[in-house]
Amino acid sequence: MITRLGARSLPRHAALSPGSRPVLSRRTYTEGPAANDPPPPRKHTIQPTPHKPTEHPTRHEVHEGSSAINVPFNPPGGGGGSGIGGTSLFAFTKNPFLDAALTTIIGLGMVFAGGVGYLKWYKWNVLNKIEKAFKAGYDPALELATCQTKGSQKDDASGIDEEMDDIPWTEHLRRKEQDRIDHIVQGQEPGHYFGSGKGTMIFDSMSAIQAEGVSMCDAHPDLEVFRLRLGKALNYEYNEDSQTGLFQRRDPREGGPALDIERALNKLEKVALRSARRTGRPLVLIVNNVHFFKNDDDGRNMLLQLQQRAEAWAASGILTMVFSTDDFWPFYAMRQKYGSRMHVLSIYDLDAKEARHACTRMRMNLNHKTAPDDIQSIVQLVGGRLSYLNKVARNKDALEMAKHLLDVEKAWLLSQIGLIVDCDDDVMDEQKWSSCSWLLLAEFVKMRQEQERDLLESLKAGGNIDGPKSIAELPLPVIPYWKCRQLMTRADFLEELDRANIIAIDVHHDVRPDSMLILHAAREVVESRELPFEETLNSVRDRIDEIESLHRTRELTFKDLDKGDRISLVVDKTSSQDDD
Repeated sequence: MITRLGARSLPRHAALSPGSRPVLSRRTYTEGPAANDPPPPRKHTIQPTPHKPTEHPTRHEVHEGSSAINVPFNPPGGGGGSGIGGTSLFAFTKNPFLDAALTTIIGLGMVFAGGVGYLKWYKWNVLNKIEKAFKAGYDPALELATCQTKGSQKDDASGIDEEMDDIPWTEHLRRKEQDRIDHIVQGQEPGHYFGSGKGTMIFDSMSAIQAEGVSMCDAHPDLEVFRLRLGKALNYEYNEDSQTGLFQRRDPREGGPALDIERALNKLEKVALRSARRTGRPLVLIVNNVHFFKNDDDGRNMLLQLQQRAEAWAASGILTMVFSTDDFWPFYAMRQKYGSRMHVLSIYDLDAKEARHACTRMRMNLNHKTAPDDIQSIVQLVGGRLSYLNKVARNKDALEMAKHLLDVEKAWLLSQIGLIVDCDDDVMDEQKWSSCSWLLLAEFVKMRQEQERDLLESLKAGGNIDGPKSIAELPLPVIPYWKCRQLMTRADFLEELDRANIIAIDVHHDVRPDSMLILHAAREVVESRELPFEETLNSVRDRIDEIESLHRTRELTFKDLDKGDRISLVVDKTSSQDDD
């Protein structure tokens, strides 16, 4: 055995660093042992660790995250196993590309079928939700109207019983128009649609039947708000809760509120058809306070859109629409277009006998004793307006409360149309409206004075058996619409007075003061001794004429004139035709 120590050869590309020593290794060469030679003793040799050159270790593709790159391409539906790149579980043909096409078609078909099924279910659910809106006990407007907070505290300082706030005044009196409204709300008046003016009576009719088959919403000047209110009343979300919006390019609301309301009315028509076949009576949709719509193109177009549906539904008998308003212009706009099936139910104030009866019942409920003469004086002041009677009856001193209401009404009236003597030209338009309004109110006061004189003369003569027996029983004075235009000399001011609840215009085009309080307030102003009314009114009208004449006057200014210079001005009124 030959043993040799020597330097280990290094790879060619490896270089020794400065100061390093070559690594020594032991190499053993064996020529073959003899048969009788004993085995050589075992020697312990220390072999140094060989120095390897710096190389980047080899990384597996699993470490690199690129193992899927080496997988053979296998399209969906192609051959191979069930694993990655394996045999497909849905192999229809032996061609992998054809299998991939068939798999894609099947997947798209399942998505399409699921979408169609979802749309069918969604439309079915929408109709069911709208139908639920007409079931008993659902209507949100009725819930708000009938929800009352009971209280037992009394305000001794003001003398007003707070308990009476929770008692509706119609509980003490059933008006003669209530039966007609009950029939309308209960769907017993098919073939027509109606216009009315008392929301409280409508709520009473809805409460009697728990709003079954009835839905109600309030109008609003902003049509977007009205869109939401109509959707709330009909339990309709305008497709905003649909998941199909994820696949739509256009916003479903970009057409404006009118288009959304048209969609809601289309759904309502389907529900009304289904309900009419099942129940045999029409549904009822009430739009309350339609005078809140603006009297412009958008407001009138919305009113026309609703009226068109009301006409069609009334003709088929599937739905009855009721429009409630306190102003005259909605009736005028609806009558102008077409109103062949429209019936109008006017609700006036109570007469003197009904007002006395209602006020007495309210006072008895509160255990307040009131003399009949005081009741007569109260009714003579506030008239038959139920809201005023309710305020008066809740107060311990009812007559004093009636006088307080008159003072408040007078102050409000002067704040709206008060006359300003020697007014500035900036308020000329306002004073035009005020002066023309007082011309009309002064005529009402004059007619009232004549009514009282005629009544006193008839009572002295012993006649007037069927007529009024006292001043409280006299009706409000009435002037035809055409005559009011002549008195005011401005036709456009009547609508503003009606909107401000200073006058009231009925369907017969008769104009009267809005309430008895307005008439008494105007009478106090006209008959005032502190400030003579006639002089004040004439002064304001003269001032308006002066301002208008100043606006029509043109001023000529001549410059570069010295003292003593003369100016010759010639006005030639001959026409150009004469010159020719």
